[in-house]
Amino acid sequence: MTECVTIAVADHVADVRLARADKMNALDAALVDGIAGAVERLAGMTDVRCAVLSGEGRAFCAGLDMASMQSGGSGNALGERTHGPANLMQHIAWGWRTLPMPVIAAVHGVAFGGGFQIMSGADVRIAAPGTRFAVRETHWGLVPDMAGVALWRTLARDDVLRELTYTAREFDADEALRHGFVTRIADDPRAEAMALAAVIAGRNPQAIRAAKRLFTLAADADGDTLLQAESDEQMAIIRTPNQREAVMANMEKRLPRFAD
Repeated sequence: MTECVTIAVADHVADVRLARADKMNALDAALVDGIAGAVERLAGMTDVRCAVLSGEGRAFCAGLDMASMQSGGSGNALGERTHGPANLMQHIAWGWRTLPMPVIAAVHGVAFGGGFQIMSGADVRIAAPGTRFAVRETHWGLVPDMAGVALWRTLARDDVLRELTYTAREFDADEALRHGFVTRIADDPRAEAMALAAVIAGRNPQAIRAAKRLFTLAADADGDTLLQAESDEQMAIIRTPNQREAVMANMEKRLPRFAD
């Protein structure tokens, strides 16, 4: 992982930060590789129960650094499936959805284009009041191609997605909240996200990971598949040591002690 992305872990929560602050965390090749590396590293961290994704400096992510990408890019062909069904650029947004633990995005400043798509990969998104958003690609004569279309279909109405994409217009946090792109608005989104992550990290990690799998499956699966998946996940958890510990901790009015 490069210096463009940092990860600090404490109390089962990973604090992941985009660290190209001088460029408003705009995506150049190094930052793209850093984000992909962060996703890969988190995927193997069995002690992490929740991750918080944020950007240093004045913004979450201003989208593609057009000059940097045009001069060299990430070295990834659009048609090359380098990460399962995704290419590299799709993976840095879609990859957060595939992680076993929940991801909370803390967003401030701007989340334009690729930054908006990366944010959309999180399970929960908390934004500062003055944050500006945009599906920016048609401004440059392009289409969203960093997994945005696949991610947004579970967040906002089809006509809203079309209008925002066709116009490339900016919109604020209040509008993002109304449409479903943002979960809540907070004056200090990173502090709010870390507090929420601590709550999630205090739940049975097996149950939380199973719940994320169910909600990820829900985007595509039919009712029969989902009903079976609910039963399968529950049967795999019920009466396990962590599930029994959750019951005992509640009955004894104490903090639970879970094993990862």
